[in-house]
Amino acid sequence: MHILFVTATRIGDAVLSTGLLSHLVERFPGARLTIAAGPVAAPLFEAVPGLAEVLVLRKRRWRLHWLPLYARAAARRWDLVVDLRGSALAWIVRAGERRVMAKGDPCEHRVRQLGRLFGLDPPPSPVLWTAPNHERAANALVRPGPPVLAIGPAANWRGKQWRAERFAELARRLTAAGGPLAGARIAVLAAAHERAQAEPLLAASAPGGVIDLVGRTDLLTAAAVLRCSSLFIGNDTGLMHIAAAAGTPTLGLFGPSPVEQYAPWGECTAFVRTALPPDTLFGSGYHHRTTDTLMDSLSVDMAEAAARQLWRRAAGEPALASAGR
Repeated sequence: MHILFVTATRIGDAVLSTGLLSHLVERFPGARLTIAAGPVAAPLFEAVPGLAEVLVLRKRRWRLHWLPLYARAAARRWDLVVDLRGSALAWIVRAGERRVMAKGDPCEHRVRQLGRLFGLDPPPSPVLWTAPNHERAANALVRPGPPVLAIGPAANWRGKQWRAERFAELARRLTAAGGPLAGARIAVLAAAHERAQAEPLLAASAPGGVIDLVGRTDLLTAAAVLRCSSLFIGNDTGLMHIAAAAGTPTLGLFGPSPVEQYAPWGECTAFVRTALPPDTLFGSGYHHRTTDTLMDSLSVDMAEAAARQLWRRAAGEPALASAGR
């Protein structure tokens, strides 16, 4: 059996699609999977069971990036085509069955939207597959020792990036004596080009207690690192979704982005959002490239309370109040 699975360009959306992919792997054992994804997200799929090939969709003007994929996909008849990008591809190639994603409800989580494509309720949770080389790389980067608090301080646009100084203060509180992660090491994860966003956090952390992983992991090695971390806290990014899919207790920090669609998904996840609602954050002079963070109404105290509550839930202790999902 041959399945063509067309997924997202962005890392976060691609991670969220892996629950549906996992369903296909389990439903059709022995099937050969061809996965089409954007260049940044494509490495997420290199260890998927039954993988035949990953086709990289590099964006081009006038949607010309679809032409090479059409040419490759037209070479065979597919038993099933799943197109999460709602393109015309599924209707052009020869296929026994087609499932094409339509535009979803902005008030419904993306994972639920994806599950509905196959009538799955509850929807399957995202999952990431790693290979032994990713596990070895993670073990080399994070040696045995005290627990690890993983932090993702970067974001792909400034508006949803919580200030690094606040991450530093939050980490200090959680790892201080008497804190829920007393004595824990702090692992800072970000892409190489995001070092400037992570630098204030690295500079404010005690040298012996910080693990600088900025630019040092690929996506699946990051997943392996996060899988053995005790807690992850980060902005609304692909890394946040990787942490949740890895099964790590995950706290997402939200402000201008739609938490209803993109809250971290999993059994032990939560979010905390700015005191100001999203529709009040975008002023008349807003520009996504130049406007500073819109996250300042999310205080360190608010984030700490949410982190402590999530930690109690992860440890099986009763929750004191509701924070997030």
